[in-house]
Amino acid sequence: MEKIRIGVIGIGDISDVYLNNLKKYDAVEVVACASRGLEKAQRKAAQHGIPKAYASGAEVIADPDIDLILNLTTPQAHYEYNLAALKAGKHVYTEKPLAMTYEQGKELVSLAREKGLLIGCAPDTFLGGRLQNIRELIDSGKLGRITGGGAYFVGHGHEFHHPAPAFFYQPGAGPLYDMGPYYMTALLSLLGPVKRVCAMTTKAGETRTVPSGPSKGQVLPVDVDTHINAILEFACGSIVTLTCSFDVWDSELPRMELYGTEGTVLIDEKDPISGPNLFGGDTLLRTPAQYRWADPERRPENVETPWTVVPNAHPFNSVSHEENPRGIGLVDMVYAMHNHRAPRASGDMALHSLEVMECILKSAHEHVFCEPETTFERPAPLPLDFPNSEN
Repeated sequence: MEKIRIGVIGIGDISDVYLNNLKKYDAVEVVACASRGLEKAQRKAAQHGIPKAYASGAEVIADPDIDLILNLTTPQAHYEYNLAALKAGKHVYTEKPLAMTYEQGKELVSLAREKGLLIGCAPDTFLGGRLQNIRELIDSGKLGRITGGGAYFVGHGHEFHHPAPAFFYQPGAGPLYDMGPYYMTALLSLLGPVKRVCAMTTKAGETRTVPSGPSKGQVLPVDVDTHINAILEFACGSIVTLTCSFDVWDSELPRMELYGTEGTVLIDEKDPISGPNLFGGDTLLRTPAQYRWADPERRPENVETPWTVVPNAHPFNSVSHEENPRGIGLVDMVYAMHNHRAPRASGDMALHSLEVMECILKSAHEHVFCEPETTFERPAPLPLDFPNSEN
């Protein structure tokens, strides 16, 4: 099939992972990249064999040879470039979030639909082997009906490792908008749309001091909630607790677990950044047959019953932060164009995620239940032989 020609806006550290991965697929070709400085763009173009380099995103969007814009800029710039690309008749795939506000996101999705264009959005980690493995357990009925669960991103913020951590404590960031989209998207891909939200939030302090690195000693104003507890009621009937926090020094919580009538499935990673933001990892299962109280000879004080590691035949199982399959959501969207189907990492799901996050803050600040107005179709599972199944 004819290649889709891609122009990349934003060439920070994350761009290398995308660019290296996109080279593996015949359906796409990166033909241009842009930075806020031409020399930087030229270096990136030379590094990855990209024919064109531009000094601004506007120049990439104006290039008539480009079919799709890959937006890897900082979150504050997502709406501006996504809107401009759609207006120019380009398809869009953007890093998360879709936009800074739900109203902006709604405008983008509406414009794409009006112009007959596709808009997709990261994270695409839900297409990774571990979450697809869990999806298979749910769809097969092995877990029974999912009645509840929990998703937990807890750590102590970015000032300990990030060279410029100030943004993470400003509106549009914080633990909910920084890491929350990975957890939210994982839940949405497994359980479908959220029906109702209630939440409470707080923060540990009004400022933070950077302890080391190039910003050592800098005092950061904290203008966002840094500890968020939400209860999400899904349309399917599941009730899930979501905790996102920059106020926790350490924790033994799993990253995510779902409770079914026939078993519990668990992502058990102690590293606070190794949850649904990674593509691979073990899937742990416990069924009624392993329930220790079911047999007097297997009481908890007598026998420690191990979790079962579920065999995983799904692709994209990397557990590395540096080398991972980031970009398969974009590749899937390209095949969706050719096969006239919905993309899996869709703008509709990203918009619902954005609205649910706004609902969490609204519920907490206004002391009300909040019901999202958007919905979406739960994305189809990724075939085991993707992308060969698409040809």
